[in-house]
Amino acid sequence: MHHQNCPPYDSPAAHRWWILYDQHLAAQGIAAKARPWYQRRVRQLLQRHPGLSAKALQREDINAFLIALGGMNLADWQRLQALDALQRFAAYARMPWDTSVDWADWRQRWNTAADSHEAAVLEQGQLPDDPSLRRYVLRLRLRHRSIRTEQSYMQWIQRCLHFHRLSTADALEPRHIGPFLDYVVGQRGAAASTQRQALCALVDFMREGLGLGEVDVGDYRQASKVRQVPTVLSRDEVRAVLAAIREPAPALLISLLYGAGLRLTEGLRLRIKDIDIPHGMLLVQCGKGGVSRRTPLPQSCRTMIEAQMQQVQDQHRQDLAQGFGSASLSPGLSAKFSTVASQFAWQYLFPSTRLAVDPRDSMVKRHHLHASHIQRVVREAARAAGLSKRTTCHTLRHSFATHLLESGTDIRTVQELLGHRDVATTMIYTHVLNRPGLSVRSPIDQLFA
Repeated sequence: MHHQNCPPYDSPAAHRWWILYDQHLAAQGIAAKARPWYQRRVRQLLQRHPGLSAKALQREDINAFLIALGGMNLADWQRLQALDALQRFAAYARMPWDTSVDWADWRQRWNTAADSHEAAVLEQGQLPDDPSLRRYVLRLRLRHRSIRTEQSYMQWIQRCLHFHRLSTADALEPRHIGPFLDYVVGQRGAAASTQRQALCALVDFMREGLGLGEVDVGDYRQASKVRQVPTVLSRDEVRAVLAAIREPAPALLISLLYGAGLRLTEGLRLRIKDIDIPHGMLLVQCGKGGVSRRTPLPQSCRTMIEAQMQQVQDQHRQDLAQGFGSASLSPGLSAKFSTVASQFAWQYLFPSTRLAVDPRDSMVKRHHLHASHIQRVVREAARAAGLSKRTTCHTLRHSFATHLLESGTDIRTVQELLGHRDVATTMIYTHVLNRPGLSVRSPIDQLFA
């Protein structure tokens, strides 16, 4: 049964209408996971025209919305899914503009773009010989997953194959996941986060590589998640660590880890264009989970940053003169900004001392400093400063958050500066503050008062 009158999306009648429409989508074979997105795209269209009924829209309104979708940072399959969502809605609700929109032309246009993108991705680095793994790696790259995610997920799949003594990836079944997860925790003593990563990798492969809709991994022993209170340095200890670093570039980077609360990978991936000296801001483009944020640029680091940028510019000119000069970009950025990779603005603030072959496209480029080098510098600086605490790059980020809270900064602000999705993650830093509970005086001190 077709329901021609689609009520306004925020009216009481709309709730009942959307329930019926969801049932219609289910009858059409749309997966439960995708149906909310089918409705969401329609709602986005309607919200662009407040006060106007869906039947009053014109072909130009639909085309404008599709053009806007094309300009969003969406994967090709997401654009095609949105197109299918609008077409199914128009047919179900018998919208007047259903026959005036050239759905086939839009689908051909986006399919052509998707094919071109897929061809470009195929050229970005070698793919496995195993057909299932090859298909899965391609899907990871089409979804703009980082090279670290790709390598990590592939390692877990290979380990699971080795554990079950399987020769091909398509022989993996959901029933194989549970025993492997038990092995990861029981015999290898892996942490809960490691087990979770293995689970995500294998389930993702089942869905994207083998095309399984539902993945039942069965029963397995979940590793207990231990919430550790983070190690925090005092201000004097931070000062001593920074004073012990002699190399200019690592000294600046490590200063930003503490001064701006950056993760190590966020600091390493800073580009020249991300440094806003006039406004005193750093733009973190590659945060955890792909979330971008702004954080204050420490004024005490401004002179060092300007000197570092000048050094990067001199090195970049030399690279260009030798026929190089392209900065490494992710697959998504390569497809969108391939012509700007040689511009100074896209160079890393902390470039590697050597040129290297990019595994994605086999071109010689200058990547950023390696994480292991910075980690070693921090360990050696902590040892030289005489610290007995286990000090890592992330310890400086912990110290940044704790010192802000100690100085009276509200926890919501600290949450934004750290880039935490949930304030509960930030709350762990309140455990190390001298607050009620920790400020209680020990009874033994009263004996000798």
